[in-house]
Formats: sequence, structure tokens, C-alpha cells
Amino acid sequence: MAERIMSALRLKTDAGVFLTTVGIVLTFVVITFAAGTWVGNVFGTLSGWIMTNLGWFYIAGVTIFLLFLVWIAMSRFGHVRLGGDGELPEHSTPAWFGMLFAAGIGTILMFWGVAEPISHFATPPRGGVEPGSSEAAHEAMAFTLYHFGLHTWTIFALPALAFAYFIYKRKMPPRVSSIFAPVLGQRVYGPIGKAIDVVALVGTVFGVATSVGLGTLQINAGLNELFGIEVAPWVQVLVIVVVTTIACISVGAGLEKGIKRLSTTNIVMAIALLVFILVTGPTLYLLKGTVESFGVYASTLPELAFWNNVFPASEDLADWQNTWTVFYWAWTITWSPFVGIFIARISRGRTIRQFVFGVLILPVAFSVIWFGIFGMAAFDVELSGSGGLVEAVVDEGDIPGALFAFLSNYPLATFVSGVSILLVVIFFTTSVDSASMVVDMMASGEDDSVSPAPAHQRIIWGVLMGAVAATLLAGTGEGGLTALQEVITVIGLPFFVMGFVMMFSLVRGIATDLGERPPTVTRQWDRAYSAEEFERNEGAPSPEPVGPLSRIPDEDEKVDEDDAPPGRMG
Repeated sequence: MAERIMSALRLKTDAGVFLTTVGIVLTFVVITFAAGTWVGNVFGTLSGWIMTNLGWFYIAGVTIFLLFLVWIAMSRFGHVRLGGDGELPEHSTPAWFGMLFAAGIGTILMFWGVAEPISHFATPPRGGVEPGSSEAAHEAMAFTLYHFGLHTWTIFALPALAFAYFIYKRKMPPRVSSIFAPVLGQRVYGPIGKAIDVVALVGTVFGVATSVGLGTLQINAGLNELFGIEVAPWVQVLVIVVVTTIACISVGAGLEKGIKRLSTTNIVMAIALLVFILVTGPTLYLLKGTVESFGVYASTLPELAFWNNVFPASEDLADWQNTWTVFYWAWTITWSPFVGIFIARISRGRTIRQFVFGVLILPVAFSVIWFGIFGMAAFDVELSGSGGLVEAVVDEGDIPGALFAFLSNYPLATFVSGVSILLVVIFFTTSVDSASMVVDMMASGEDDSVSPAPAHQRIIWGVLMGAVAATLLAGTGEGGLTALQEVITVIGLPFFVMGFVMMFSLVRGIATDLGERPPTVTRQWDRAYSAEEFERNEGAPSPEPVGPLSRIPDEDEKVDEDDAPPGRMG
């Protein structure tokens, strides 16, 4: 039956993984559409329990991931290349950065660039600070950069590194199950591996659908600001249809012609918008504020990385960390397989050290500048300008419209708002088309660059993601989006646990492939009780290394288990 369906649809993928994933997603959509309140209650209870009882686990875990990445990049493993030993990077650094940024949190920066700093400015997370004060501004920037800086990109970088190593060094299928090879062995190709891949695919579809929902709400808010188009489900569905259509065209064009061109376009547009705010706003204030914000972030990062709100300032702030930080980590982890495999796909040929510091430093540096400019500009509007942002974003809860309320205080507001809508659409499109390509690779187990899939097969995934978001928004309104967020919080827990398996798998796999470190050989000194003896010893040449520095044993060569490097036997 399954094979007949695949043949009729002319699909070139794993029938079991594909049909099971699609069936689960569509079943969830139907149930949510029919009984959205019930679904919200069930998953709301589960996600509430996770946030309350395991929030500390998320906070500590992501910080552990970050420390692990820094360690592995600085260790002897840092020289290992993600591909053949002499392979060069496939993409230039500027193109690589553009695709990294677009597939990561481009839409999120547009959505939260103004909304999050203003939210924390009006309601300081840790209390004890006067809302709207300079201290509140510092705390707002510290938490905003904590949420969208090193820790967020750590969640992307860890699975990306694991995927890149096992896909391009060990040449395994581009699937989540491949990273379990050092633990499960050949069982990753059996039912256990396929079950892991189905869970990963379902979580990825829901995670991307949530981003689609947020992007749609922001586009709708912008259209309302510019043209008076009402904020309504039918408008949001129409937006999703249009953007999904554009994304499907890009998916059909492939990585080089589609995603790469769109990524380059939107990073240029994003920089242009950033420069416009910097030039037309209080330039000196924004430059000084950005530098100062980075200093505040750097100085408070060690504390925030382990802060668990054990002593909340008030009852209202008791759940703040759960609704902000813990939710961010859970949500980001849910769609990290998609971003991880995509980053791995565009990072082939780089060393582990280049990869880790490139993924952590380049996008984070841009995020620091982005939030520094937009955050400080928003504070300036509130403190020295016409104000109204706190009222709109915090009091009225219009988070999707925060960017456009902010832009109304700048020259050419209508034109710039229109450009911003277009920018959101392009970010939105690159997320959907890159997700479609990666999800298809995860389902089929085939690298698209080696064995290209039929274009309509990748398009199916893009349509499915758009359909999930459209059905939830049209069927249950905001409740549907909230339910979806709660669902991915629950689904995110096993992904988070998988992060610790990834660290173990990477160390074990690389240590096995790299072999044992050659023994350290030093110059041996005779007795040096006099100046003559010291001079004679010092004049002796340094020794040559003992044995070859690297050698691959012959296939028929027997290795004594007692002499084998750790991880080479058993």
C-alpha cells in the first residue's frame, strides 16, 4: 500500500518515515481544528509542568552545550575538517554568513527587535529596578542579547556540528538518527533509527510552523498599519498562501539559485534597514548605546547563564523565566534539527574550529548590533520622543505591530514599513524553503547535492508547513498558535536530552577516527651540576618524533587490544 502511494505520487523518499510523519502532522491538525480548546488544555498542562519542574535543566544544559563547543573547538579536535582531510569550504564566508543568518533567526530578529527590549524596559525581569529607567534599559538589553546571542546559536551549532561530522566525515545519511551511530551502531538503520527520525521531523514541522505563524502575524500587523487591512484569520491565511507559493518556487530552483540568492538579498536589505535607523536616528546615542549594551551583556552573561530566578522579586515575576527564557530554549531546540542540518549542508569543508567560532561569532555579532541599534532607538523614542511604544507593546499586547509602531517615528515611515514587510516576507520565505529542503533530506536520507530529489517532493513539505500554520490560525485563532507553542515545548524535551547524546557521540566518534595522540618525546638531560655539564646538555639536539605521526593500519594488520587507542576496539 505504502509503495503504491509513493509510486503514484512519484516520490523518491523513505515511505515509512514520510507517510508516518505526514500522518501524524495531519492527524494533529484535524484534532486541533476540531477540539482546539481540549488540545490546548492537555498540552498546556504538560508544558506548564516541564517549564516549572525542568526549567533549571534547560538553563544549565544550554550553558553546558556552549562550554562544550568552546572546548572542542580549542582542543586538538579543532583541526579536524568536516569533510575530506584536504577539502576546502564550499561557500565563501560572506555567502555562508548570509545563509546562516537567514536560516537561523532572521524572522525572529524582525519580530522581536523592538518588542523584546521594550517589554523588558517596561517590566524589568528581576525586579528591584524602576521601570523605564536607565537601569531598566541595561537589564532589558542584557536579557535580550542573552536570549538571541550565544545561547541561541549554541542550540543551533551543537546539532549542526554533529550532523556535519557524521554526514560529511563518516558519510552517513543526513538524518538525526545518524548522530546516534556511536551509541546504537547499525541499529540506526532499523526501526529505532526511523522512530528517531519521525519524532525529529514532526518536531521540526511544528517548530517551523510556529515561526510561520509569528511571521504571518507581523506581516498582517504591517499591512494593517500601512493599508488599514484588518487583522483577521482570512488575511493571515492569504499571506501564508502567497509566501508559501514564493517559497515553493525557490525550493524548486534549488540551493544555489533559490535559497542562496534570497539569503543574499535579505541580508543586504536587513543591513540597509539597520543603517537607515542608525543614520536618521540619534546616531551618536545609538553607537554609544550599542557598545555599552555589549559590555552589559558580556559582564552579566556568566550570571544570566546560570540564573534560575530562585528568589523572584514579586509573585508576578515568579514565572517570568519560564514564559520567556525556558520557552525560547524549548522552542529553539524543536527546530534545531532543521537549522542544524541546513548549517551542516552549507558548512562542508570547514574545520571544527572554523565552524564553531564562525557559527557562534558571526551571527551573534550581527545580533548584538541589530538589537543594540533597534533597542536603543526604541528607548530613545520612549524617553525623548513621542513615546507610546510601551503602551502599544506591553499594555495593549500588540507585539506583532511593535516594529511598525516604532518606524512611525522615523522619516519615510510608510516606505520603510513597506520595505520591512518585504524583508519579513523574504526571511519568512527563506525559512520555509530551506526547511523544505532539509526536512526532505531528513525523510529520504539522501543528500540533495548528491542525489537530487524531485522538486515536487520538496514542495510537499513547504505546503504542509504552510497548511499547519494556516489551519491553526484560521481554525482556532490565537488559541491555535498558543496550543502549537505548548506542543513544541513538550516535543522539545526529548530533543534537549538528545543534546547530551550528541556531545558524547562527537567526542567518541572523533577520538576513534583521529586515533591516539602520538607520545610526547622530550630531550633527556644528564646531570647538570656545573656550567660545563649544563652547556653540554643544552647543546644536545631536540629528539625527532618516535614513529610516524599518522598512519592507517592495513586491513589485514592485527592490532593487539592492549595496544589499541581508546575507542578503537569493541
